[in-house]
Amino acid sequence: MCTSTQKKLVTSVAAAALLFGLAACDNDDAEQQDAAAEQNQQPDEGGAEEPDDLEQPEMPEPDLGDVPDVVAEVNGEDITGEEFSTSFESQYMQMAMQAQMTGEGVDEDALQQQVLDNLIGLELLDQEAEQSGYEVSEEEVDEQLEQLAEMNDLDSVDQVFEIAEEQGLSEEEFREDVEAEVIIEQIVASLEVDDPTDEEVEDAYEQFAAQAPPVEGEDGEESETPDLEELRPQIEEELAQQKESEALMAYVDDLREDAEVEIHI
Repeated sequence: MCTSTQKKLVTSVAAAALLFGLAACDNDDAEQQDAAAEQNQQPDEGGAEEPDDLEQPEMPEPDLGDVPDVVAEVNGEDITGEEFSTSFESQYMQMAMQAQMTGEGVDEDALQQQVLDNLIGLELLDQEAEQSGYEVSEEEVDEQLEQLAEMNDLDSVDQVFEIAEEQGLSEEEFREDVEAEVIIEQIVASLEVDDPTDEEVEDAYEQFAAQAPPVEGEDGEESETPDLEELRPQIEEELAQQKESEALMAYVDDLREDAEVEIHI
């Protein structure tokens, strides 16, 4: 359940893309595969079974031919074309998978701007963290990796690295991304973020209840939407994450106002 559209700056990093997106993607893929398998086993109206080797639609590929060696400079620090391409490809892949289900195309121009803004924001956060003395230990990175593996139902951290490699990241690069994620969490913890109010929780629940599709139980009858108190912990957690994300985005906007940023793409 999502009570609102959450926008997270850190989703531009491949590590964070796994942190926040891998479980959902894997679950969606599994559900689609199960549904497809079930459909293949069911005869059509004429009694013939569907073939097992149905052709899957070809996944589109992003156009990265014109990406320069340096896409932006932030206070004199380069954001490379390689960084941009890696992040863009990761985001594009996720959006293309969603587009196949919705039938809509990927807006590459909008995605390019989003990825670039995110990378600039991450560089600003990295510079601010260095100036402010934020530090991350190897143990903290290991703990984050273990949580990542557990959250995505993986047997080990090695499997996390395998998935990262499939996305074009070495173990060292991925650990650096996770370290950046931990630093961002430290920065968020330093910001003033209000707790969700009862009114906000109630409004989010009403929105969810109005949009929730009916669920058919084993007895064939539609089950009722869980009541507010049952869903309150989850709603409060999602609203808290949204508020943290908004506070982080506002913090980055303030940093960018005082920064020297040159765009080359």
